Amino acid sequence: MYTCICNAIRETELRATARRVSGDAEACYAALGKRPNCGACLDEADAIIFEEREMAFEPACSR
Repeated sequence: MYTCICNAIRETELRATARRVSGDAEACYAALGKRPNCGACLDEADAIIFEEREMAFEPACSR
């Protein structure tokens, strides 16, 4: 699924970038060599980035 139509950034690309780049959506876009155009995607992109980083810090379930 595309997160940013203007730049053709897929959610999977954004999630992978969020794991290796600090900062907000604009920082992740820059790491992909892009920048926001219309800006309509930024709130959703920030939410995806936040979610991805939160999942990285969830404790593993003990058995």
